[in-house]
Order: sequence, then structure tokens, then C-alpha cells
Amino acid sequence: MRRPRGEPGSRAPRPTEGATCAGPGEPWSPPNSMLRVLLSAQASAARLSGLLLLPPVQPCCLGPSKWGDRPPGGGLHAGPVQGLQRLLEQARSPGELLRWLGQNPTKVRAHHYPVALRRLGQLLGSQPRPPPVEQATLQDLSQLIIRNCPSFDPHTVHVCLHLAVLLGFPSDGPLMCALEQERFRLPPKPPPTLQPDLCGGQRLEAALSCPHLLRRPRQHLIRSLAEARPEELTPNVMVLLAQHLARHRLREPQLLEAIAHFLVVQEAQLSSKVVQKLVLPFGRLNYLPLEQQFMPCLERILAREAGVAPLATVNILMSLCQLRCLPLRALHFVFSPSFINHISGTPHALIVRRYLSLLDTAVELELPGYRGPRLPRRQQVPIFPQPLITDRARCKYSHKDIVAEGLRQLLGEEKYRQDLTVPPGYCTDFLLCVSSSGAVLPVRTQDPFLPYPPRSCAQGQAASQATTHGPAQRVVLMLRERWHFCRDGRVLLGSRALRERHLGLLGYQLLPLPFEELESQRGLPQLKSYLRHKLQALGLRWGPEGG
Repeated sequence: MRRPRGEPGSRAPRPTEGATCAGPGEPWSPPNSMLRVLLSAQASAARLSGLLLLPPVQPCCLGPSKWGDRPPGGGLHAGPVQGLQRLLEQARSPGELLRWLGQNPTKVRAHHYPVALRRLGQLLGSQPRPPPVEQATLQDLSQLIIRNCPSFDPHTVHVCLHLAVLLGFPSDGPLMCALEQERFRLPPKPPPTLQPDLCGGQRLEAALSCPHLLRRPRQHLIRSLAEARPEELTPNVMVLLAQHLARHRLREPQLLEAIAHFLVVQEAQLSSKVVQKLVLPFGRLNYLPLEQQFMPCLERILAREAGVAPLATVNILMSLCQLRCLPLRALHFVFSPSFINHISGTPHALIVRRYLSLLDTAVELELPGYRGPRLPRRQQVPIFPQPLITDRARCKYSHKDIVAEGLRQLLGEEKYRQDLTVPPGYCTDFLLCVSSSGAVLPVRTQDPFLPYPPRSCAQGQAASQATTHGPAQRVVLMLRERWHFCRDGRVLLGSRALRERHLGLLGYQLLPLPFEELESQRGLPQLKSYLRHKLQALGLRWGPEGG
């Protein structure tokens, strides 16, 4: 296929109002709808936006574009196929749009063609001047669709027909004829099953259970649920709402307060297995509700059902630990020998011991006046022996590799440790050993760990006087990636805030590296300069052999 014309930088003449739009090999008749309007300089923004409306979709489709969610054979696109869709959605000219389709035949799927047509309409309707478009470009795009439309499913054919009409392709042209032929050849879409009228609670439950909603959070829809009548808010609805807020990091105070109020009002009817799900978003989103009876209510539920559901009990305490609201009576119970012996033979013994180890650490660091039972040393396990699941899942989006390279060139690889787990089990991003004079020391020649449990002030002074060659402090560089925060906010997630809080209480000096600052660095030289400034602001120094 010849190289498409009309790409960025080309000097092809801009089509006039009489430009035509037809299939390959045939003369182009004047368009009678959208293309004529889009190519007219007098087109108003309101009219353009009206013409660019998406085709109707079913009510349960809450995502942006339906064809982007419906690959042939089902399932989400991954890798190159999804990358091609992003390239089409970001194309800057019709020529570039055609080039992505023509040069990637093995990656093109049926759903890409509606995406391309919709992007073409957006480009032609762009303000203040649409990019130049040539007849050959439109002909080639039309030919590609005609050649591949036999592989379209009924929905893709319907969407392409709708967009082709809006774009002004003639009804008797090759493109429209080919799509119409496919529409008649394919079996008609079965009519939607008529659902019986749902009551308010069932309607909210159905909306929150919609796969599109679970995959693509829509905050305006979630906010509207807070206005539902009290009788519509069943435990199942509130659990789905709580899970949705936690999963998508939506820190919506109005909805969180509604969940807290529901928990207080329905206290007598709720089991601890339901309560653990309702409390989850408060810890994860680092949000302590204003509802005054929230904590007394949870304490009563824990006292009532702590022995019935051990895993639910520690899950509730984990959420409260992130909020720094640990009830002493519940701690006495979960650290009691009877409770520990009870959970030892259960299938979830390891995860409960890990949670109890974290609760014991919180007691050690945050509750100095606690005098109750503690988790025996032989029962303790590392809290987080490796990077968290979200960090491992998003490692390709992380700044960790480039920061590691910047530190290697700046300090030398012997002067920092990456992904080191320090007692009692917190994984650090980067750790430096620093002398009392501020010199960065080789980590391999030092003990990078601070003692746990931490020594008292008098013990620490005596130890520092006895150890003349030991480092005075350990500096931990903490990456703060986008997914470490609540969505659309600057509040750290509860687990992240807990880790930073405990590392600080253990005696590590924290140096946060926010994602906004990391993303603003253009290339490794700028990043090295940024890291140099950050380290020097702490009074650190290093020799020229470090880079």
C-alpha cells in the first residue's frame, strides 16, 4: 500500500467545502452531512459536538467507548493491541491515523476501525483549524474497512455504519454498501431481555455489580448513590459500595460517612464478616469518619464476635491500625494465648500471624503505655517481606529503575541498597548509611539495620558512644508513585502512610520522592541533578568517586 498523504508537516491543500468522500475507484460525490459541516470554517462548536455524539449504548455500559471494551472472542486487549488503540485515539492527523492501521496489520482488530472513524470525526471537527485531509486518505481508510468488515461482529458493523453516516459517506458509496451488506448477512442482535422493575435497593445493587463500573470507576455515579433513600441501602449494597471505593481509591467523604452511619444504625444486624468489608475503605483510604459512634460501635462488635470469626476480627483491627485507632480490649483478646492457639490450626494461620505481627509492631511503636499481652516472639513473622502486590503489578510504570540508575551514577552502587527489608519486615525502596558528619558510607561495610525493638534514648546514646565506626543514621528514599495515593487527591493510602510512620518511629530518616517531581525530570541528567539537590538538602556528601 502506498504511503498515505496528508500527514503532519505535509503541504497538501486543504479541502474545500466541495470535497468529496467516497469509496476507492469511484468518483466522490459531495457529502450531504457531517463532513461538509466539519470542513466548513463557519461550523459552530455546539453543532460539531452534537454531530460527534456516540452511538447509543446499553444502559449497563458505563465505560467510555463500547467497542473499546469488546474485542473479538471477549476479554480485554493486552499489549500491542491495546497500545494500537491508544495510538489511534491520539493520532494528530488523518494521515497518521491511516498509517497506524496500514503499518500494523497483525495488531489491527475489528474494534479498531470504529475507533479510527470516531477519531477522524474528532480531527475534522477540531478547532480552530482542522488538519488537512486528502481524498486518497479517505479512500484508503474506506478500502481498509471494506476489506476487513467481513470479520466484524454485529455491534462493530452497527457502530461503523453510525459513524460513517455522521461523517457524510454517501449512502450509495462502496463503504456504506459493504457495511449494509454485512448488516443484512449477520444474524440480528437478540433483543435485550426485559428486566422486571427493580426496587431501589436492587437497582443500586445491580449498578454497583456492573462489570463496566467495577473496571472503570465513575465518581459522579458513585456520589449520586449517597442520595438514595435509607430503605434502599441494604448490607449487600453497602458492601459493594465499600469495596468499590476501596478498589478504586475513591476517597469520597459523603459516601464514607454514609457507610459509617449505616454501620452504626445497623450494628445489631451485622456480623463481623460483613463489618470487615464495610470498614475496609476507611483504613485503605486513610479516612477517619466524623460519625461519633463509629469507634464505640466497632468496639462492641469486636467484643461480641471476636471469637466467632478470627480472620474477620484481625481484618477489622488492621483497618483500625491504619487509622491509629486500636481498641485496647480487642488487642488484649487477639494477643491472648487462647486466641493464638485457636488460630494456629486454621487454614489462614499464616496470614493471621502476619497481621498480628503488624499489630504487635504498632503496639510497640505507637502505644508506649500498653501493658497487656503481646505476640510471643516465636509467633512473629516478617510483616511485608517483599514489595507490595500493587508495586509488583505496576513495576513497568514505576520510577524505581531510573532512580536506581541515577543513584548508581551519582553515588556508586556500593553506597545504597535497593528493596532491602528491614526489621520488623518493612521493604525499603533505597537505603543509605550516613555517618555523623553526613558522609554517605558503603553499605556493605555497615550494618544497614536499626535495632528492633528500638532502644530507648539513653540506650541509643550509650550504643553510639561505644560504636565509634557505626553510622549515625540511615536514610530511606521513599518512592511515592501515583497509585500510592487516593485517586484525585494528595492523601497517602493507609498502608503507605502506616509504613512511612513506622519507619520514622524506628529511627529511619525518610526522604520522599513524589511522582510529580519524578515525572517532571526529562532524562537521566535532570534526574541526577534532582537527586543531588535532594540529598544535599539533607546535608549529605559523597566523594568524587561516586560519579
